[in-house]
Amino acid sequence: MSQPRCASYYTASIHQESDYPPLQGEISVDVAIVGGGFTGVAAAVELAERGYRVAIVEANKIGWGASGRNGGQVTGSLSGEDAMRKQMRRTLGTAADDFVWNLRWRGQRIIRERVEKYAIPCDLKPGHLQAAWKPGHMEALRADFEACQARGMGEHVELLDARQVREVVRTECYHGGLLNRYNLHLHPLNLCLGEARVAAQLGTRIFEHSPVERIEHGPSPAVVTAGGKVRAERVLLAGNAYHRLERRRLGGKLFPASLGIVTTAPLGGLAEAINPHDLAVYDCRFVLDYYRLTADGRLLFGGGANYSGKDSPDIAAELRPRLEATFPQLKGTPIDYAWQGMAGIVVNRIPMLGKLSDHVYYAQGYSGHGLATSHIVGEVMAQAMAGHLEAFDTFAACRHVKVPFSELLGNPLLAVGMWYYQLLERWR
Repeated sequence: MSQPRCASYYTASIHQESDYPPLQGEISVDVAIVGGGFTGVAAAVELAERGYRVAIVEANKIGWGASGRNGGQVTGSLSGEDAMRKQMRRTLGTAADDFVWNLRWRGQRIIRERVEKYAIPCDLKPGHLQAAWKPGHMEALRADFEACQARGMGEHVELLDARQVREVVRTECYHGGLLNRYNLHLHPLNLCLGEARVAAQLGTRIFEHSPVERIEHGPSPAVVTAGGKVRAERVLLAGNAYHRLERRRLGGKLFPASLGIVTTAPLGGLAEAINPHDLAVYDCRFVLDYYRLTADGRLLFGGGANYSGKDSPDIAAELRPRLEATFPQLKGTPIDYAWQGMAGIVVNRIPMLGKLSDHVYYAQGYSGHGLATSHIVGEVMAQAMAGHLEAFDTFAACRHVKVPFSELLGNPLLAVGMWYYQLLERWR
């Protein structure tokens, strides 16, 4: 049974809603994609541009899950970057450093170029601040700043001290920060819907309200729903934390974490007063706060995470104290929207790309950094479907932990692990 969109700011400000039919009957394509979020839609655009016949099969609506519920920040941070670099050295040697560095900025380029090429309305803006919550956080920001300088990105970044940070974001919370003008922020649901329209215009067949019941493997795999079947040469499973397919192979490797966001009423002149440079912001904590202004002058604020795998009972009540601690001048400001979405958390934080059989692929697990990463992965998976496996094989060679009895123990163990890292962070 399909479900309606959540009552979010993004849903209330959709530029053009999707209206694709359910799957009925049997069709044949080159590539069948399960999941109409960023991974599936981005891969479909890449494949359709190459001339492939593609079908997307989505259980609910395009962008229904985390792709349409996130903070809207497109940044050069890869969750699990250090682990990724270490594992990829086994296959790439010293070239792993360049491979991972280039990945950090590939998502921004893909999104910027696609929005410009196809005129996708999604409130795209440049500018991001990674803020030091504690003085000890400045060491890592300084190292990142120096790496950007050494790799030709110096014009895009600026290292700020506490006084300079207060000039760009009017809060007393931070001890410094890294200003990055290459990073972006946007309306993610409108981007996902816009990319789906592009894919459809290029010939992709899109089916909504069509939960997939099973995947048939073999030399001619198929995606099966209650109403029909899509036969394909290759299948891409791109449902992330929102599907229960292929649990024998994928179970115990990906765990849902509920992330909450609130959006205030329009702030009028206060919007420019608290964020005069219209930056997206997140801090350096392991479990961080993040925020930005919307196109109509609201503060969109997210923070924390619920690692039980279940939604929090009152996300507005949980986030209001954090919002008001960041901006005391907003105390008592009405919250017009509050919602939650499920991120797919991987133990080592490395995105999971692989094959379930010779013709069935999967991609998932961006651990809260999905907006940019999903577009990178969409490109990598499209290349793999087209027979260019170099980047895919690099990811697929990474090892991932499988937690035994994951349905019972997975999320409690994840919660304990996150508590441990938060405890360590107090001493940084």
